[in-house]
Amino acid sequence: MAKPAKCISVIDAKKIQKQWDDTRAKDIESAQGFKDACEFTFNMDELQEYIDYVKEEAKKQQIKKPGIRLYFAAYNDSKSNKATIFLCPTESDSKNAGNIYSIDPFNRSNGGWPPQSY
Repeated sequence: MAKPAKCISVIDAKKIQKQWDDTRAKDIESAQGFKDACEFTFNMDELQEYIDYVKEEAKKQQIKKPGIRLYFAAYNDSKSNKATIFLCPTESDSKNAGNIYSIDPFNRSNGGWPPQSY
């Protein structure tokens, strides 16, 4: 299998992750009063299952090429007040594509603790 065209180098990944740390993470920590989660791990089989689910449900709705959008979010319950992300299906992979609210989003990743820099 060929490497996907939108892969970035490890060097570029480290650079943009450092940019996040330098320009946002410190402000978030200052505002929250604690270091927050900044990386999340999904099980590959569960992620593939979700992708297959989105494709199947989108096809039923005659959406030919759905996309997936990632949203930053935060918990506020007895278990956690840390950051998280969730995946939301979209009508296409266009940056302005509408969300598909009739297909449930995907969450429940494992946020590394303490957070690890890339």
